[in-house]
Amino acid sequence: MNNNKGNLPPRSRGTYNRLPSAAPGKPVKKRRSKAARVLRLFLAVLLIAVVAVMIYGGSLLWKFFHGSFGVDQPVASGQLASQKPLTLLLLGTDNRPKHKSNLTDVIMVVSMNPDTQKATVVSLPRDTYVQLSGYKKTKINEFYARFKGKEKTSGILAKDEMKTMMGKYLDIKVDYTAVLDFQGFRDIVDELGGVSVNISENMCYTDSVDGTDINLKQGPAKLDGDDALDYVRYRKSNCSPQTKASNDFERNERQSEVLNALIGKMQSLGGVLKIGSVMDSIDENLTTDIENDQIKSFIKTYWKIPKENVEFKPVTGTWRSPYVYINEEELDAAKKALQTTLGTSN
Repeated sequence: MNNNKGNLPPRSRGTYNRLPSAAPGKPVKKRRSKAARVLRLFLAVLLIAVVAVMIYGGSLLWKFFHGSFGVDQPVASGQLASQKPLTLLLLGTDNRPKHKSNLTDVIMVVSMNPDTQKATVVSLPRDTYVQLSGYKKTKINEFYARFKGKEKTSGILAKDEMKTMMGKYLDIKVDYTAVLDFQGFRDIVDELGGVSVNISENMCYTDSVDGTDINLKQGPAKLDGDDALDYVRYRKSNCSPQTKASNDFERNERQSEVLNALIGKMQSLGGVLKIGSVMDSIDENLTTDIENDQIKSFIKTYWKIPKENVEFKPVTGTWRSPYVYINEEELDAAKKALQTTLGTSN
């Protein structure tokens, strides 16, 4: 009987590419391919990222939903963010440990509509000259400080005065105010490990009174909280040799640059893992008149608002020291945009 089926050559022994035999009593070690190791590493990183996002979402919601930021009082019937359009005034004050101040270097007004899922953000230069009936003619950034200084005698909170004044200036109703001081800004930058920017010009300025010591060199740089604050605040030089001065519009460009860098940091895995401490920094340096239940409603309503539905309307003007005289056409366009979002435009 022919055992050589199909006239194939007989199998040769020992020609297979087998794993080496292990010594008696020892397990055989299998080699993992490079691709397998890379896949395992990728899956591990992905798992960490998923867990981090879960931690982020949980900690963020816990802080908001347990009243870390808001006012502990009920919202009037029918006034929740999910039920009607609302407007928020955002103020950033020039307040630091060595320089107590309520001047507002950042002035932004945000209108939001739950039905259209749209928002409009209007920003105004800090040196904007305001000529408004019933108010002193002055820079827009001085009003909050003035109102703050009169709280005890007037019995009216500065935040409420600002809502009334800004509502009259922009022809809208302002519902809420949130105030963040610059110490909070510095803490956020430090918690995220600094920000990378490209400094366009040398910047040098010192002030022994408030401890300011700006000394930034042109070129790419990674800035900590102190230097990042100096970078966005720099206006003029008193050094020798002097460095180029900066106006409000250039400051706004630098603020946008740093903001973009911070957004990138927050979206990174490291930023997600640090969200708890970042939120704590904000908590310690933020005051607002938004009710806790309203904050919950804001989050539920606008948590997933598309980026393309947020319209930014920066208002510029002409600088004639010491004021910025606003471009009236831009201001009118900003008013109309806010009113359109609120559904109150004619």
